[in-house]
Amino acid sequence: MSTTTATAPLRAEALIRDIPDFPQPGILFKDITPVLADADALRETIDVLSAQIAALTPDRVVGIESRGFLFGVPVAYKLGLPFSPVRKLGKLPYQTIQEEYALEYGTNTVEAHVDAVDPGDRVVIVDDLLATGGTATAAAAIVERLGGTVVGYAFLVELSSLKGRDRLDRGKIITLLTY
Repeated sequence: MSTTTATAPLRAEALIRDIPDFPQPGILFKDITPVLADADALRETIDVLSAQIAALTPDRVVGIESRGFLFGVPVAYKLGLPFSPVRKLGKLPYQTIQEEYALEYGTNTVEAHVDAVDPGDRVVIVDDLLATGGTATAAAAIVERLGGTVVGYAFLVELSSLKGRDRLDRGKIITLLTY
């Protein structure tokens, strides 16, 4: 498993703020909304993610609800690739495939449409933050059950103390900022 991180300081780093005890006591939430509100920081983030993802030569971008959509869709657009969402249980209207996962404060289930990935697709999974790796692992399981191959993961932020990258055993891991 190889890893890529940003080599130059990103404007986003100065904008991300810590919100203690959200969504519950003991969790330190990394709030990326100031990055979204700063056009230059957002553009830089999408450009850097796109360049690093392009090097993996994917056929498709899969984004994890909901903040993974914020980065995955513009990356897919910039690279001319299709985008497929992985959403929380009960949010998709068509036939779905589901996967349960554990996160740092409970469990959840994600799903994708049964036609979200074509057999043989090389897929990069995008989310805003890598914490325990549970959601990304569940998304990867869905991709593989649909016949795709995970060639990488891409995140704006990684919380290294939670060791989520240890659970990601497929493809390259791209993180732009590590805390």
